[in-house]
Amino acid sequence: MIVFPNAKINLGLNIIEKRSDGFHNIESCFYPVGWADALEIIPAEAFSFTSSGIDIPGDPASNLCVRAYELLKADFDLPPVKIHLHKVVPIGAGMGGGSSDCAFTFKLLNELFELGLTSVQMQEYAAKLGSDCPFFIDNKPVWVTGRGEVFEAINLDLSGKYIVLAYPNLHVSTGEAYAGITPQIPQLNAKQVLENEPYDLWKDKLKNDFEDSILVKYKQVADLKEYFYLKGAFYASMTGSGSAVFGIFEEDPNVYLGEGITSWQGVL
Repeated sequence: MIVFPNAKINLGLNIIEKRSDGFHNIESCFYPVGWADALEIIPAEAFSFTSSGIDIPGDPASNLCVRAYELLKADFDLPPVKIHLHKVVPIGAGMGGGSSDCAFTFKLLNELFELGLTSVQMQEYAAKLGSDCPFFIDNKPVWVTGRGEVFEAINLDLSGKYIVLAYPNLHVSTGEAYAGITPQIPQLNAKQVLENEPYDLWKDKLKNDFEDSILVKYKQVADLKEYFYLKGAFYASMTGSGSAVFGIFEEDPNVYLGEGITSWQGVL
C-alpha cells in the first residue's frame, strides 16, 4: 500500500512559555498543504526500511517510520514489513515532513493489518514520537496549543487559494530557532484574527515568533517573504521554525524563485 504524507504550514505561531519538561507551549493554526512524500509499506519475510529522494541524515533505525512500527509492534502482533520512504518534502524546513511520515505510518499499519485503532488512539501513539505528529492523523486545519498536540476546531477555509512554498536549501535546527526566542503572551488573539479578520489584515496581525531572529540572521529567508508580498500575496510567512517560507494568493501567481530554491505550488 502506498500513501502520500503531506506537509503543513503554520498560520501564526506564538511561543507562549517554556515548560518544565523542556518543551514550549505554543499556539498556532496548522494547515495541511499538498507538498508530499511517498510511503509504501508491504508485508515481508524480514523487516527493512529503505529510502530514496532527499538524503535523510542519521541512523535509519531511528527514523520516525521505524519507531512508529516498533511502537505498534510492542502492543500488537505485527508481522515483518518492508517500508520504503521516498523523501520529497525538505528536511528541517518547518513543514513537519518527518512528523507526517510518522503519522502516516501509524495510519497505514492500522489499515493494512486491521488493528481497529481510532484517530484518538493513533494520536496518542504519535504524540510519543513528536509534538507535530498527532496533527497528521486527522490532517485537517486545527488551532493548536500545548506543545503542539492539543487541538481545537477552527472556522477557517482557504480552499481555492493559491500557495507557493519555497525552501532556500538552508537547514535551521529547532535548537537554533528556539535560541532566538523570548516566550511571551501575545497581544492579539491569533485564532480570532484567522476566523474573523479579512485576509488583507493578516499581514499586520499574524506573527511567527521565530521570524524575529531568523529573518535577521538569514537574509535569503527574509528576501523570500518580501518577494511574495511584492508578487501580490495577501499573506506570507516563515512556517514553523523555518526556513521554508510561503505566500498565499487570491490568483495563480507568476513567480520565479531562481536557482538554489526548492519550491512547490498548488491550490489549498
